[in-house]
Amino acid sequence: MSLWRPALLAAVLGLGACAAGPDFRPPDAPHVDRYLPGAGLSSSGAQRFIEDRSVPASWWREFGSTEIDALVAAAFKANPTVAAAQAALTLARENYAAQRGAFLPTVSAGAAASRNRDAVNVLSPTLTSGESLYNLYTAGISVAYTLDVTGANRRAAESLAAVADVNRSQLEATYLTVAGNVVVTAIQQAGLAAQLEVAERSTALGRESLDILRHQRDLGAIAELDVKAQEAVLAQLEASLPPLIRQLEATRHLLAVLTGRLPADAPAGTLSLGSLRLPSEIPLGVPVELVKRRPDVCAAEAELRAATAADGVAVANLLPQITIGGSIGSSATAVADVLKAGTGFWSIGASVTQTLFAGGTLVHRKRAADAALDQAGAQYRATVLGAYQNVADALRALETDGATFEATTRAARAADESLAIVRRQLELGAVSYLALINVEQIHQQATLAALAARTGLLADTAALYQALAGPIETP
Repeated sequence: MSLWRPALLAAVLGLGACAAGPDFRPPDAPHVDRYLPGAGLSSSGAQRFIEDRSVPASWWREFGSTEIDALVAAAFKANPTVAAAQAALTLARENYAAQRGAFLPTVSAGAAASRNRDAVNVLSPTLTSGESLYNLYTAGISVAYTLDVTGANRRAAESLAAVADVNRSQLEATYLTVAGNVVVTAIQQAGLAAQLEVAERSTALGRESLDILRHQRDLGAIAELDVKAQEAVLAQLEASLPPLIRQLEATRHLLAVLTGRLPADAPAGTLSLGSLRLPSEIPLGVPVELVKRRPDVCAAEAELRAATAADGVAVANLLPQITIGGSIGSSATAVADVLKAGTGFWSIGASVTQTLFAGGTLVHRKRAADAALDQAGAQYRATVLGAYQNVADALRALETDGATFEATTRAARAADESLAIVRRQLELGAVSYLALINVEQIHQQATLAALAARTGLLADTAALYQALAGPIETP
């Protein structure tokens, strides 16, 4: 007898030291040393890429705008999506803490009082006094504990801890997405406001041109066809204003919602495009470390870890479950006698339960857990590929935007010089005022194109920061 007890204890402890199912192993980092194929990156005149530096945590401050900083801070505090992600993280952490309670025994205390009548001539035993009508008072404490021999509780806790990590990464991704949406929307609002100002100036010049042409027609200097042509040009200019106004108001409404306000409470002010600094150096970091920075990839890895642990729970459910427990208490027919000698009782025991037949339920749950594990692995790989695609797309967009920005800047500069020449010629009487208005319209169009290019370059810079960034600084 003395030989098998230590052996049994050692076997139980040995089983308790392991957990059923596969152990999680972090996925290998992708073998990548660049974001783009071929020669890779080519810096523009306005910006250059720095490959040995990571994106700063508060990357939106690189635009040098206190207004954007304030908008991002307001969004972090009041955006309902952020609040929902914070609540989801709290929920996941509390579920994990609740699961950890399974590692400890369950202790319960209870008390009961009842009025009873026994069939003394039919049932036995009865009270020692032989009375058939009596009160019964019982108080006791029970303890139960399921030995985690198969590691089911540990795997369940591991799964819920991974779910908490998923929600933490999703919260970080929410902060990052909200910041990106705020910055891009603010940039678009500033760009649209500047374009609207230019379009309104072009429309005003078109009206001046039409007035001059009508006067010349009345004098017989030009034909009616020239007036009609200018009327068509003016109508096109006037038709371009409502869409710009609609887009500008839409960005204003979106900024209000992003910062937790109703559209009716949107601030009337508009960010100035000229106040935004175009970052001249864009840090890229090391490509292979992108999977360690991106919150969405970290969330996908945590989901893979949760699925691995859940597979272990499914395996453990196929194995025997060992439970030990006991109780101690006292019963008496009077409250004052509950703690007297002779009224106490106790019990202690253990049970082993093994499911022999459940209609294939446990087997199919195990197969479902295997499929969920395969699904999480595939989703992780898809997330990694999507992350690198985001960066590659943003880099190409930034390269093409840089070329467009340089070209439109040269065009705007040439239009500035042309306008200055015509103005001097007008002062000398070499050209008519109508010629000046025509050149001013060309100048306004060139300026409009340059503003649109600068807006796109700023917005795509923010998109690249968002694609490259890791966890950001939050309040």
